[in-house]
Amino acid sequence: MNKGSKILTLFLVSLLVSSSVVPLEARKHHHNKKSKHQKQRGGGKGSGSSPAPAPLPDYNQTQSTIFNILSFGAKGNGVFDDSKALIAAWKAACKIPGATLQIPSDYKFLIKPITLNGPCMPQLVLQIDGDVLAPPKVSSWSKSSLFQWLNFKWLHNFTIGGCGTVDGQGFNWWTVSTLYNNKKKGKHIPDMKPTALRFYSSYNVTVRDITIRNSPQCHLKFDNSGTVKVNNITISSPESSPNTDGIHLQNTQDVEIQHSNIGCGDDCVSIQTGCSNIHIHHITCGPGHGISTRGLFLAYNYSLGGLGKDKSVACVSNIVVENISIQNTLSGVRIKTWQGGVGSVKNVSFSNIQVSDVKVPIMIDQYYCDKYRCKNQTGAVAISGIKYDQIIGSYTVQPIHLACSSQIPCIDVDLIGIQLNPSSGSRGFQSALCWNSYGKSQAPLVPSSIDYCLRRGSGAVRRIARSHDHACY
Repeated sequence: MNKGSKILTLFLVSLLVSSSVVPLEARKHHHNKKSKHQKQRGGGKGSGSSPAPAPLPDYNQTQSTIFNILSFGAKGNGVFDDSKALIAAWKAACKIPGATLQIPSDYKFLIKPITLNGPCMPQLVLQIDGDVLAPPKVSSWSKSSLFQWLNFKWLHNFTIGGCGTVDGQGFNWWTVSTLYNNKKKGKHIPDMKPTALRFYSSYNVTVRDITIRNSPQCHLKFDNSGTVKVNNITISSPESSPNTDGIHLQNTQDVEIQHSNIGCGDDCVSIQTGCSNIHIHHITCGPGHGISTRGLFLAYNYSLGGLGKDKSVACVSNIVVENISIQNTLSGVRIKTWQGGVGSVKNVSFSNIQVSDVKVPIMIDQYYCDKYRCKNQTGAVAISGIKYDQIIGSYTVQPIHLACSSQIPCIDVDLIGIQLNPSSGSRGFQSALCWNSYGKSQAPLVPSSIDYCLRRGSGAVRRIARSHDHACY
């Protein structure tokens, strides 16, 4: 090896040695720093070391999805105001997917008027197993809280369930109403009375299994909502409680109400303007006013009800009411509208309805008036495609009352298998009343006067009727 090669070899060896030393020293320094930190974390008593840093979160740990109102300061004794605790629990549960807010059994929670807002994470459940109580004194309600008691807004994929009770404690409100109606109004009697549970602008909502009772006014209301399911609930208030509708629908679509018991002082179910695709079945109704479509007023006690007030537009369509038992009510299945309204009620089917001691089992009333006397007006909500099929049982006043507008007839009304007999001791009318109603009837028909109730419509009649429902398109 020549002299130049030896020099190059020595240089390379020197370079290799120096590069191996630096990482080794670096590793030693890193090891020493780590050991120092470990000693600080495990420092003994009086070591004077700084507090240990917080441990890193364990991302594999499952976060709790149960939020019990008692954990947020609620007392549950029926006297202490638990409203703040409910709001705090709601805010916490709202942030967690699949969370359950628990109202536990064996407790009574006094809750003042509140609004529980969304949007929340999906599949939120309010589990009511205890008793939720409204403030019993009318004077304790502020003017701004008179529209509703428990208000749910902007919710999606939300469920209320449980075996508990929502109690509106409305007795004092009804006494006030009685005094008001007798013109003995006191100084602090509000004109408005609260609904117990109200949903606004909420979708994919389920209410099941709970009991709602003694609301100051309506018990359960859905406004501007959709895809609603009500199943196996009980609604209860005395027959004498004024304006205490069971379930009230307005501007709400795609609703199923099933397997429930409703007794109240007004319509068991009231369907108002803006409602479509409603299916009501296997319901026991009574006492009350029946099931109504209020047109503006579809109501069933079942009622489509009070529709077209003050010349307003009413649009109700695609309603199915079937397999219903109605007892001791003012009406059975009813459509009522104000004079002068605009719009339409169409494609409504009432079938397999059992009535017992109902004053008027079948009713269309286009002259609805909530006062002693109302001014006659031209124009009306157009009514078409109404089917009454297998309405069977007993009445106390009149079997059927179809009072359609003189200007706009009811068309395509079907009366099929209607069998209505007077209750024992009844002194009501034995014959049906039908005015300006067109359609067809099919035996068996009892009383026989039903067979002569409907007129055969011509093309001119249809054109008149259908020219007035354009407001709904």
